[in-house]
Amino acid sequence: MIPPQQTVREENAIVLDFLPHGYPFDDAAMKTPIVQALGTTHLTVLELIPKKGIFLQPGQSVYIGEGKRDEIHHIKGRIGTEKLTSTGRNTLETAVEEVVSQDEPRFLDFFNKAQPLSMRMHQLELLPGFGKKHMWEVIEARKVKLFESFDDIRNRVKLIPNPKQVVIKRILSELEGKEKYFVFVR
Repeated sequence: MIPPQQTVREENAIVLDFLPHGYPFDDAAMKTPIVQALGTTHLTVLELIPKKGIFLQPGQSVYIGEGKRDEIHHIKGRIGTEKLTSTGRNTLETAVEEVVSQDEPRFLDFFNKAQPLSMRMHQLELLPGFGKKHMWEVIEARKVKLFESFDDIRNRVKLIPNPKQVVIKRILSELEGKEKYFVFVR
């Protein structure tokens, strides 16, 4: 028997935009407040419905897990980045940067554990600006000692100017649906 598939759920999210009167193009009778947010665990872009009387700011963290929620009534669903408002799009990069900064070990793990995808391609080559030369530099450096921080990567692998920015660029590219393989976004 095949086990039931686990649904992937976010616990926390960062508000990208808050529309107290809903989307401007919605039917007047259907207008409900909308929150556009980025889930912090699986980096999913979500549409949330806030509780009545709640006002949220872009950049604010909200709890959206199974327990008692203070600000969010329910999760409406996932949305594509093309549905984000201009404020949502502008806040997205900052939110992704915040997630990467707060959970640095998770993204360092990628540099420490990345494996070949095929005989000709390695996971490290999926990062923007990474070629074979970068890949081999990272692999040789991590054989000596695993990376402990983005600064450690920058200091030990001379060819990579800003590994944190490379990860942020890749996440944004995945969120926009421009990639064949998904490394960080679920």
